[in-house]
Amino acid sequence: MPYVSAPSEIAHAHAVKRLGALATPPGALGRLGDLAVWVATCQGQVPPRAVDHVRLVIFAGDHGVAAHAVSAFPPAITGAMVRTFLAGKAGVSALAAAHGVAVRVLDLGVDEDFGDLDEATRAALTAHKVRRGSGAIHLEDALTPAETRAALAAGAAVAREEIAAGAQLLISGDMGIGNTTPAAAMVAAGLGLPAAEVVGRGTGVDDAGLARKTAVVDAALRRAGDRAADPVETLAALGSADLAAATGYLLTAAQDGVPVLLDGLMSVACALTADRIEPGAAAWYAAGHRSTEPAQALALAKMGLEPVLDLGLRLGEGSGAVAAVPVVRSAAALLRDVALLSELVP
Repeated sequence: MPYVSAPSEIAHAHAVKRLGALATPPGALGRLGDLAVWVATCQGQVPPRAVDHVRLVIFAGDHGVAAHAVSAFPPAITGAMVRTFLAGKAGVSALAAAHGVAVRVLDLGVDEDFGDLDEATRAALTAHKVRRGSGAIHLEDALTPAETRAALAAGAAVAREEIAAGAQLLISGDMGIGNTTPAAAMVAAGLGLPAAEVVGRGTGVDDAGLARKTAVVDAALRRAGDRAADPVETLAALGSADLAAATGYLLTAAQDGVPVLLDGLMSVACALTADRIEPGAAAWYAAGHRSTEPAQALALAKMGLEPVLDLGLRLGEGSGAVAAVPVVRSAAALLRDVALLSELVP
C-alpha cells in the first residue's frame, strides 16, 4: 500500500540557504520566502521550477442534510452549478481562466443524472459517480463501507490522472449544497471538538439556521460515536461521496509527491482526514486562503498551515486557492530568479 514520504529535507536545507543568500534584506520577502521554500522542498529542486501547470478538480455531490434547513439555498442549485462549471461561467471559472489553471468537474454524488447533457460530456462528468446524494448524517451514515472505498479509490484515480497530465500543483474544489455541514462534522471528529466550536454560517444562514445546523452536527457526532476516532469510518458516518473522493485525491497527491494548494472548509476538512489516514500528508499542503468558517481555521491550525490570502471569501469551488496561484508562482520566481548577494559583491 502506498505511503507518504516527507518532502526532501536536503532540498529544504538548500532552499533556506539560498533564500538567505538572495540579494534582498534578511526577511524582506516575508511569507513569500516561506512559500518559496515550501515549493522548492516539495519539488526536491533548488532553485525551484516555474509552477506552470496547475490543475483544479471540483468534486460535486448532494448531501442529505440539505433537506433539513441547514443551507440558505435549495439542493437543486448543485446540479445547476455543475452545468455552470461545464459552461465555464462560474466564479472559479473566471479566476482559473485569468491564471491559467485547468479545471475539471466530476459528479461523485449529485442527486440527478444530467440526462440533458450530450453523451460524451455526461460520461466524463459521471465517470466516477458513487451514488445519488449522500445520507443525512444526523439520521444515517453518509455512505456504506463499499461506497466509501469506491469514493476514496475514485479520488486516487483522478489525482493520478491529473499528475499524468503534467500537474505540478493540484487544487481540490467543491460543489454541493449543504456540504459545510458534513465538512464541519469531519473536522469536529478529527479534532475531538463539539459542534458548537466548528459550525459556521456556510452559505449565509441566519441565527435560526445556524442553531439547526449546530444541532444536526451535534446529533451526527453522537450517532457516529466511537467510529469518529477512525478517519475512514468518519468519512462513512459523517462525510459524503464527494468529500471522500476529495480525501482520496489529496492523500494520493501526497503519496505521489505532488504539492496541493488547499481551498476552503471542504478541502481543508478532507486534508485533515487525509493526514489522519497517513500522518505526514499535510507537509505536502499549503493553505490558499482563510475561509470564514471556524472549522477551517481550526483544522489549518492543527496541520500547522497559515493561509496565503485572507480576503473574506466563502465562495467555495476552489476559488480561494486559484486566487492564490499567482502568489505561489511569484514565490517560486523570487527564489529562482533573484540574484545572490555573492554575485553582486566580490
